[in-house]
Amino acid sequence: MSVDQPKRSTWQYELVLVSYHSREQLEELFATLPLDMPVVVIDNAKGVDRVDELLVDRPNARYLDSGGGKGFAKAANMGIRSSRYDYIVLGNPDSRPTVDVIDVLVDDLLADPELVTSAATMKGHDNRPELGNGGWEPTPRRVLLHVLGAHKAAPTSALFARPTPGRPMNPEWLTGACMAVRRSVFLELGGFDETFYVYNEDMALGRAIREAGLHQKLHTDLLVPHGAGGSGAGKTWMLQMRGASMVRYLRKHNAPTRVNVMRSMLVAGYAGRTVLSRARGKKAVADEHAAYIKGLLVGPPAP
Repeated sequence: MSVDQPKRSTWQYELVLVSYHSREQLEELFATLPLDMPVVVIDNAKGVDRVDELLVDRPNARYLDSGGGKGFAKAANMGIRSSRYDYIVLGNPDSRPTVDVIDVLVDDLLADPELVTSAATMKGHDNRPELGNGGWEPTPRRVLLHVLGAHKAAPTSALFARPTPGRPMNPEWLTGACMAVRRSVFLELGGFDETFYVYNEDMALGRAIREAGLHQKLHTDLLVPHGAGGSGAGKTWMLQMRGASMVRYLRKHNAPTRVNVMRSMLVAGYAGRTVLSRARGKKAVADEHAAYIKGLLVGPPAP
């Protein structure tokens, strides 16, 4: 059952959701959103969990079967390209934005024609802003500070952004977990880079926006719950993919020697974290760090 809110005569945006074995998360998300909100679900799991059934009673909903195995970037682009709305709101099945939050993000785009994206800050189960609400272009210095954990003392010094609620922060790229997008400009910039299966497509989008002389905005005053379950992919599988995507991004924008320096620092840093986690009896965390290293060294996991 969706929340009891007055119906709108018109909507200015469509909510785009990529699903991979995410039926339970989508059920919970839809229970918080108006029944008539325009939404498209792009199914990356070949319909196995019948997420199309969740849209039957939603009058402004669309279902797209990607054919499976397309990854986030391709599936999201599929939903955005086929939309008839000028503004798109990207969400994750395990994010919980309210209509009021989404309206603020879209209003930002309406007010500033040079603004391409406006994103809310995602918070975890502990109600703290997550690390990775955005971040900065990888450089040897930033990678070193990241593996040393310098972001804990200097939040803008390393690779990934962990905002302080209400304190302005201007990362060079933003996560798409709850992000309003100006559809026309997004498509002019090429959309998400589909050479990335998942991860780093948001980093690549931020780079394209900057190179076009346009900008984006992170709302540190809007905190959205995130991480209610995630997708159906295994955690170590995702971490290996994260490592592989980082190396792919580094190779696209850096000379080989510079790539090797940054990759070596990441491997060394996460090897230390793996050892420390195992010593503390945190086997699952250690396995995730090890999977990330595997992605850095040997590439993505098997499909």
